[in-house]
Amino acid sequence: MAQKTKGTCRQCPQDASCVNATHCSCHHGYISESRQQYFTYPLEICEDIDECKPRISIYCGVNAKCQNTKGSFYCRCNAGYKLLSGKAQFNNSSENTCQKTTPSETTNSTKELQQVVENIESLLTNKTVWGMEEGRNITATFTSILQKIESVVLETALKTPDQKLQKVQNRNVAVETRVVTDSCSKAVIFNLNVQMNSMDIHCSDVIQGNTQGPSAVAFVSYSSLGNIINATFFEEANETDQVYLNSQVVSAAIGPKRNTPLSQAVSLSFQHVKVKPSIKKVFCVYWKGTKEGGHWSMEGCFLIQANKTHSICSCTHLSSFAVLMAFHREEEDPALTVITYVGLSFSLLCLLLAALTFLLCKAIQNTSTLLHLQLSVCLFLAHLLFLTAIDRTEIKVLCAIIAGALHYLYLASFVWMLLEGLHLFLTARNLTVVNHSSINRFMKKLMFPVGYGVPAVIVAISAASKPHLYGTPDYCWLHLDQKFIWAFLGPVCAIICVNFVFFLLVLWILKRKLSSLNSEVSTIKNIKMLTLKATAQLFILGCSWCLGFLQMGPAAHVMAYLFTIINSLQGFFIFLVYCLLSQQVRKWFGEIIKSKSEPETHTLSSRFGPDSKPSEDK
Repeated sequence: MAQKTKGTCRQCPQDASCVNATHCSCHHGYISESRQQYFTYPLEICEDIDECKPRISIYCGVNAKCQNTKGSFYCRCNAGYKLLSGKAQFNNSSENTCQKTTPSETTNSTKELQQVVENIESLLTNKTVWGMEEGRNITATFTSILQKIESVVLETALKTPDQKLQKVQNRNVAVETRVVTDSCSKAVIFNLNVQMNSMDIHCSDVIQGNTQGPSAVAFVSYSSLGNIINATFFEEANETDQVYLNSQVVSAAIGPKRNTPLSQAVSLSFQHVKVKPSIKKVFCVYWKGTKEGGHWSMEGCFLIQANKTHSICSCTHLSSFAVLMAFHREEEDPALTVITYVGLSFSLLCLLLAALTFLLCKAIQNTSTLLHLQLSVCLFLAHLLFLTAIDRTEIKVLCAIIAGALHYLYLASFVWMLLEGLHLFLTARNLTVVNHSSINRFMKKLMFPVGYGVPAVIVAISAASKPHLYGTPDYCWLHLDQKFIWAFLGPVCAIICVNFVFFLLVLWILKRKLSSLNSEVSTIKNIKMLTLKATAQLFILGCSWCLGFLQMGPAAHVMAYLFTIINSLQGFFIFLVYCLLSQQVRKWFGEIIKSKSEPETHTLSSRFGPDSKPSEDK
């Protein structure tokens, strides 16, 4: 019979021993990759045999299940059951004495833990706690709350040591606790699983040499903390990486001894919140509390394995953990880039010509023209800044300023459209006094404070509440995290709806007035034409942002092209409708052309007129 030597051959892999000084053989509980009992291949690997899965599938008896460990296994009672001996585990079905715990005991302890979880959820969803906190304050508050949560959960579990395993879950928080009342070997590994995230921790690390009383381990998962503490608090990534928090935040703690070092690393498995195929980097991080507050750190945490749906991390200490990811930037479509630059350049030219026309053509000088002028100026500046600075992401502060300026200018454009709708409504409502000075005075007093003041207030509030969300790693625009983009889309949607109501009211008023005095017919036609133009303008400017909502799914590529093309036509549309299609403006253009051609005609006539004499040849 072959004899295993106590020493290990130089050629034998880990978890294997030398046999008769000629061959290697894997230890009990392991099997070679080639499935041979004896081997000589130096690169052979000994793999752990999972006795809990087919084809072995160890049977632990009723109300119990098998738990695999490296090189071995053990059995444990299901949740709500315990061994008569009070021990946490046993070896096989013959030792199974799993009995259902006393209902009152289970109910009382679970109710208490359920109450703790509900208190945690109400704290984490309390907007008054997080809404007023900023920067350093929010990280300090976060660190303090996490520590309190861990302490309360452990204390609750240790109050009922006979309740070995407890699991409680609600919409935003899930908790699993395990209590150990006796000693255990290093081979025993506890697996805690909450909300598709799990942790493996060695039993010996849970008890920490505590033989005087029960010890406990708690595993908590939060589904909403990622909205509060996101990837912006991660300082170790390259500036070129676009980093996102792509898992739930989990906390792990042991007690009654806290903050003690682990003899072996814990294994953490995270399910990804979003499945993206273009993963560039994966960061296993923990929340590191500091004097300044805290931040995400990679210290002591390492990535073991990652795929599209899950990441497995190994950490040498306990804390609160998460997975951050950097994704490959999507390659820009060269055709879209060309359309954007050519189209916006053409739009800038049209907006400039329109603004000069509104400013210089005296025949159309009125309140409506002044509103068109302000809209053209805002769109011109917004498009110009977009073309020249949208991708200036090298300096974060500068990028944030550019994003804020774009936010302001595009909002101002929509507010001026709202004022156009209001002016049309007031004019239609007072048809008998269309040119009355009271309407003009009212609009002139109202337009500038509202047109430039309201966007300034919105941007100021947004910047004061969440300044770090201005600017993204790719573009100088509003960040999508925490739904911050609604600081722009919210007012835009409201303005589009209000303007649409204004235009419907104007058309309804005009319909009633069509049967009135003949003296009003020309006025009604003018207002009707202005209303149709303004409605079309709202459609062109508002439609592009509506298409922005639809840039997802299979139609995303088509919607991106439509969004780009319609955005590029905004300036041309304003110049076409309010200048080229205006009879007064065309007449003014004709006078300019005629005035330029007259001096040339006069010069020619002075040279070759009837009084001029041709030179004589000598």
